[in-house]
Amino acid sequence: MKNFRAIYDEAKDDKWFKGFAVFCRIFLAVSFIPTGIVKVLGQRFAEGLPHNNPLGHYFDALLLTRYYYTFIGVSQLVIAVLLLIPRTALLGAVGFFAMIVNITVLTYATRFDGTRLITMGLLACLYLLIWDYDRLKYLFVKPVAAAASVGAAAPVISKPLGKRLRVYFFGGCVAVLVFIIWGTFYLFEIVPGNDEEECRNQCGGDKNPNACQTFCDCIYKQGQPLDSALATYHRAKGGH
Repeated sequence: MKNFRAIYDEAKDDKWFKGFAVFCRIFLAVSFIPTGIVKVLGQRFAEGLPHNNPLGHYFDALLLTRYYYTFIGVSQLVIAVLLLIPRTALLGAVGFFAMIVNITVLTYATRFDGTRLITMGLLACLYLLIWDYDRLKYLFVKPVAAAASVGAAAPVISKPLGKRLRVYFFGGCVAVLVFIIWGTFYLFEIVPGNDEEECRNQCGGDKNPNACQTFCDCIYKQGQPLDSALATYHRAKGGH
């Protein structure tokens, strides 16, 4: 069985994997440019998201942090530029990863509908970090061991995987995307949606439509935090 180093070297020489790395860099950069500009201009991010939405509460508070909010926007724009320049792409990927992990946890915690796209961004960033594994590894390997590995002979690949490697990888990517898109539908029993109408639309398919309506009232009529609204929903569902 081929070791990781042999597969990694083969992938680095493959034009399909190189092209995918470029695609990921552009995708991540483009995702940060508009969000960064909004923050630099001092405008509320996701203006269409209601103030009583759980994530809307967060964006309202974040906007009030003044120059910290601007700092985040400037950082996103700098990271986007770094990603677009081949020589600085790794630095951009490291910076993006630090931010996207925080954003991913935030969107899952607030049950935001954009979680799927955010998760894809996290995975794309992980790909870029793995793509530059040969540069990042020296952050975790002792200098002596690193020097020894440089002089060591490269592993011999008796039979390259070739097209099979592409099929395995890109087939796996499709499977992961399907899992993210469809799997997240069943991740939460109830979600606030991106607005009140979207929240109430799910009540028709809910086993407890009245409890669902109560949940939406708590979020959008009363402005309760997500945890309080969920507690009210479970009480209503249980008939207490």
